[in-house]
Amino acid sequence: MKRARQVVLLVVVLIVMAVVGTSIVAISVVRQSFPETGGELQIEGLTSSVTVSRDGRGIPSIYADNANDLFRAQGFVSAQDRFFEMDLRRHVTAGRLSELVGSSGIDKDKVIRTMGWRRVAEQELPKLAPETRQYLQAYADGVNAYIKQAGSPEKMSLEYTVLSRRNPNYRVEPWTPVDSLAWLKAMAWDLRGDYNDELARARLSRTTRSLKQINLLYPPYPVDRNLPILSAQDWQPAAEADQAASAEPAAFSAMKTADGHAAFESALASVDAVPSSLGRGDGIGSNSWVVSGSHTTTGKPLLANDPHLALSIPGIWAQVNLQCRKVSADCPFRVSGFTFSGLPGVVIGHNDKVAWGMTNLGPDVSDFFLEQVTGSSYLRDGDNTPLVQRKEVIKVAGGADVPITVRSTVHGPILSDVVPAIDTAGDRSVVRGAAQSNRYAVSLAWTALTPGTTADAIFALNKAGNWSDFRKAAALFSVPSQNLVYADTSGHIGYQAPGKIPIRRSSTPGEPPGFWPAPGWDSQWDWKGYVPFEDMPQTFDPAEGFIVTANQAVTASQTPFLTSEWDYGFRAQRIRTLLAATPKVSPETMRQIQGDSRNTYAP
Repeated sequence: MKRARQVVLLVVVLIVMAVVGTSIVAISVVRQSFPETGGELQIEGLTSSVTVSRDGRGIPSIYADNANDLFRAQGFVSAQDRFFEMDLRRHVTAGRLSELVGSSGIDKDKVIRTMGWRRVAEQELPKLAPETRQYLQAYADGVNAYIKQAGSPEKMSLEYTVLSRRNPNYRVEPWTPVDSLAWLKAMAWDLRGDYNDELARARLSRTTRSLKQINLLYPPYPVDRNLPILSAQDWQPAAEADQAASAEPAAFSAMKTADGHAAFESALASVDAVPSSLGRGDGIGSNSWVVSGSHTTTGKPLLANDPHLALSIPGIWAQVNLQCRKVSADCPFRVSGFTFSGLPGVVIGHNDKVAWGMTNLGPDVSDFFLEQVTGSSYLRDGDNTPLVQRKEVIKVAGGADVPITVRSTVHGPILSDVVPAIDTAGDRSVVRGAAQSNRYAVSLAWTALTPGTTADAIFALNKAGNWSDFRKAAALFSVPSQNLVYADTSGHIGYQAPGKIPIRRSSTPGEPPGFWPAPGWDSQWDWKGYVPFEDMPQTFDPAEGFIVTANQAVTASQTPFLTSEWDYGFRAQRIRTLLAATPKVSPETMRQIQGDSRNTYAP
């Protein structure tokens, strides 16, 4: 009996030792990637000392004597905190996710390679201002200093330890400025408007539903109930467009054919294959409002912004405080706010003179074109035009390479031959692998597929000292187009809508521009340029004393045309109601409004 108790005791001791030993190993594995936040580090490339302090929540404040050191340190700290997130994102935006996770990433890579997000970022880099390229390179140098110091992927993040079971030969590549720029394409993709509805309308056209029935699913914005951002007094367009009687879309008969339907189903499958970079589930949206000093208890403007994107781990935003010890031409930054991991500077925040916030404007910056394709050419104004083709190879961890051929028209890349076609079976289920015709194809025109200057805009916003500086920065903000709200220490408030918004040569009579897919074979449906910045809606010190943006309509006018697919404005109207009911708004009032949960859409 005594011996039995000894055996049991020995077994218990061994189990406890095993649990303790396993726990120690697990803790060691997890903690080896934690950032070093105390003491001194020697970082390659710094020209002077940099101080990084963290508050109780780990939010870093960085102090430097010059801009290059400031952004080099930001790159190092960003990598300390979230390098795996950064590495995953650059694989997604380059269409190289399969190299990281294996065959589950192939369809995603096919679509993103077809659109060419990274190719556009590569074209964009040399077009940016020299100082922007300098800051991007300094940031990349800081990330690479961290990579070099960490030595192995397992010491950078726990995820690499897990990943090594599937992909034991994975090696981390150096960070480049293009990696930072490519992430802006992912944000532009998730924040553009209309594309799903445009494809949905094309799908509905195959049914027996009439145009009138389809249009009932897309009611107009309720201007009388939920006010737009700018009133008629705040914004007067140069001219209003005439409203024409409704007519059948130009490509409607082609959409209704089996071939046209299959092309749109395949395009929709491609769109659905793109991974969401903003998280999934309910909660996508943003609020911002700014109140002039004459309406506040402090006598100074108050600005609030909550871009409540869907939940993700880690979150989309990263908070940082960037401070030049002495502001000068060599180091002009004293800015604090929120940015994306992998991107230098501050996207939303304030400096010592100006504060700004953003919500998604959601403009219609993409159009789908139905193309008539025969072999390696497509129809264009009665002539057969050669498709532009390039070959790509997707490398797959643990699998064989996957070659793809990317085809493009004058409008953009063809999405309908990327992912296997699907055919609708009932209302919800789909059958993959349905026969696919070559008669029609669907191409995508999207403003983010041309090089832009959003990176220039971010640094210009960080340095802005007044309304004029702010608008100059906004003029550089190409994609994703955002509602920009403004406040300054001189007491002013303002609003500016920026971005590259296409002007369509033609639109279906009685419908908003870009409402339906366009016939790619007729150049009269092409884009003819972009809305000039001077024609974009803006206001400065409005008489009402406050500005509210929550993804609702910008103006009641259709000039310039931005989109018809607004959020219906219930959040915005609730904020307006609360502000209007408060004679003097305090910081506590702003906090309470942000926490308000009343849904005025409910009965």
